[in-house]
Amino acid sequence: MTSSSIEPGATEAAAAPIFKRLALLGIGLIGSSVARAARKHGLAGEIVGHSRRQETRDEAMALGFLDRIEADPAAAVAGADIVMICAPMGAYEQLARAIAPALAPGAVVTDVGSVKGMVAKTIAPYLPAGVHLVPGHPIAGTEHSGPSAGFAELFIDRWCVLTPEPGVDPQAVAKVEALWRGMGMMVEKMTAEHHDRVLAITSHIPHLIAYTIVGTASDMEEATQAEVIRFSAGGFRDFTRIAGSDPVMWRDVFLTNKDAVLEVLQQFTEDLVRLQRAIRRGEGDTLQSWFTRTRAIRRGVVDAHQEEMEPEKAARLTKEED
Repeated sequence: MTSSSIEPGATEAAAAPIFKRLALLGIGLIGSSVARAARKHGLAGEIVGHSRRQETRDEAMALGFLDRIEADPAAAVAGADIVMICAPMGAYEQLARAIAPALAPGAVVTDVGSVKGMVAKTIAPYLPAGVHLVPGHPIAGTEHSGPSAGFAELFIDRWCVLTPEPGVDPQAVAKVEALWRGMGMMVEKMTAEHHDRVLAITSHIPHLIAYTIVGTASDMEEATQAEVIRFSAGGFRDFTRIAGSDPVMWRDVFLTNKDAVLEVLQQFTEDLVRLQRAIRRGEGDTLQSWFTRTRAIRRGVVDAHQEEMEPEKAARLTKEED
């Protein structure tokens, strides 16, 4: 894993747009946030969106973060010098097939998916010669979805991981780096395999656990379920927040990163059995030692400022900037 030369947290407006036309295929939380941030910091001359649903297209245009929006993905990418796929990963191959004939020579294709090993397999075979693929993953988000959920400050002081294949045009990679840097992100480059293993433990398994524990609560008898909801403590509220994320996106995450997820899940299961045994046997020292060690991880996350940024906090930051 190698760090890029990009300075972390830079959010200054670009002196000139990095890209003349940015096409966003998908305008949910991430896509709409990219559009807002790119506009705020002058990173793209024109911002074009794509959505299949008329209601979503109408909502996006009413919110004003796009210059135009297209129902046809090929129409959205025509003339774009960067195309960013912000759709669920299960749609990648279909989108790649649809846009390939319309891609401009020299265009850069990137994405925001949280699994990277499958990107080259599903997109690269359809790209014409002279089009550059630079897979990316901005590690930022909330449990909300849709065009109205986005906000320009979502990416500030977060990490973006790029996983370009060997031999990809360095200038294309540098321009994608500069785009994320301009939105306030820190940028790291690593292999797709390494990314997927790291994200399995830091993101994918935590979401799986959250969906499971909230699902367990929903399986309880009606009276107990009502009390669980009524008397939810902070820990359970955190689980419900995570489990409120887009189910289609997370379905695709687990299907496309299954090897890494199953490997980490096996380790987690073994640790859970170890804790179960300690509780059954009354081994207080074992429990305290485990909790003390894991507490340090939480402190590291806080010190690194990698907690989720909610729209309310973003609004305060915007107000302070103004």
